[in-house]
Amino acid sequence: MTTTPATIAVTGAAGFIGSHLAGALLARGHRVVGIDNFDPFYDRSLKEENVRGLASGGGFTLAEGDICDSAWLSRLLARERPEGVVHLAAKAGVRPSVEDPVGYARANVLGTASVLEAARAAGVSRLVVASSSSVYGNNPKTPFAEDDAVDAPISPYAATKRACELQCFTHHHLTGTPTCCLRFFTVYGPRQRPDLAIGSFMRRLAAGETLSVYGDGSTSRDYTYIDDIVAGVISAYERIPRFGYRVWNLGSDHPVRLDELIAAIGGVVGVEPRITHTPPLAGDVERTWADLTRARAELDYAPRTPLEEGLRRQWAWIAGEG
Repeated sequence: MTTTPATIAVTGAAGFIGSHLAGALLARGHRVVGIDNFDPFYDRSLKEENVRGLASGGGFTLAEGDICDSAWLSRLLARERPEGVVHLAAKAGVRPSVEDPVGYARANVLGTASVLEAARAAGVSRLVVASSSSVYGNNPKTPFAEDDAVDAPISPYAATKRACELQCFTHHHLTGTPTCCLRFFTVYGPRQRPDLAIGSFMRRLAAGETLSVYGDGSTSRDYTYIDDIVAGVISAYERIPRFGYRVWNLGSDHPVRLDELIAAIGGVVGVEPRITHTPPLAGDVERTWADLTRARAELDYAPRTPLEEGLRRQWAWIAGEG
């Protein structure tokens, strides 16, 4: 990152990854312009709590608005003049995208186009954009590498994220602005979105409920702790000017089966899981597994948090909620 404090705009700053990233940037002395529309996908009060923590130490400015409002966003970036933009805002989630493909296309594809154009007009010097491991679809080759074919997404969410990558490539080609896309692999930790599996399973086990699991438990995911993701995002922000346009995987390189994850969660919570199985959902991939060869070599990316340790930290945060 720049040697002097810079202003950095972070879209989706009130969310899970965005609030952790904004906090890390503030800790490094940077000024952060946080942009968020407080989408009602989950309880607004959770995002407000994230923002409250950011605002307490100074250096953080919250701009509430919709990134799809291109005129508003252009005015904001023209006024704030950030050095760079980290674009994390999106409608997230594979399963909900199957029910609302139009809403996902608007927020993710139109929203990204609006961010790219506002950044161009404001003279932003670099862009970091969140993509997703879902772009790999059901790739039979593992681990997934950045130069693998990604032309067969199996959910609207995955299709929008691949579209964002193509938009970013075109943006770099036309403007020369250093731009990267980061393919996140199942991020977890404190402040995780409440609908996601790990936090949901923890709360249900603690409440004595039976877990409803899609499929037979053999699907696997590359679970990545939030601190490791944030370190990767910051390294990508620092280094993208050397590359022009680049795609990097940010994962853990240690896929875990769903049944093994549930057993580990049960051990952390101290409850023996009771499970019922339901048919797999359309749009869910069978596995994810990040090949980190490129990220290790080019970003010095080195995920350090073992799954059990990350689960303990997330459970400690959930247990302290009440």
